[in-house]
Amino acid sequence: MRIRVAGISEDSIVDGPGLRLTVFLQGCPHHCKGCHNPETWDPTGGTLMDTRDIVAMIDKNPLLDGITLSGGEPFMQSTQCYVLALLAHSRGLNVWCYTGYTWETIEGTLDICPLSLIREVDVLVEGPFIESQRTLELPWRGSKNQRLIDVRKSLREGYAVEYDTKG
Repeated sequence: MRIRVAGISEDSIVDGPGLRLTVFLQGCPHHCKGCHNPETWDPTGGTLMDTRDIVAMIDKNPLLDGITLSGGEPFMQSTQCYVLALLAHSRGLNVWCYTGYTWETIEGTLDICPLSLIREVDVLVEGPFIESQRTLELPWRGSKNQRLIDVRKSLREGYAVEYDTKG
């Protein structure tokens, strides 16, 4: 399956806990002021890859704790990201996903796509980057409005449950 990426970090330690393979997706509708990846906004930019090549990178590194789907906006390529997340889980890895959408917006679309990406995400870093709320004090977030959502607990409880960073 083809996926459009802006880049891949095979050994990230800043996009979630532990050692991660981070896929920066190409294309983003949010255009947040102060975005640190504005080159990802153009949905026709970046490079087309096969998801099998990304899975081969995952398989090459036995030290990985998980994968992170970042942006751009992963939900613009949700089917491809779903496949990557499913294959990561099958290898015992956790899946984090960054999105400019809020949990409440995503939750409202769950019935539309029962096999949606969100069901294969462990932790969702959600909400747009807001430059006036920029922070370096919160782990894994760029602005104070963004939340870390424990997706499994949230789906079970029916509301957004924040991920315990002390955990």
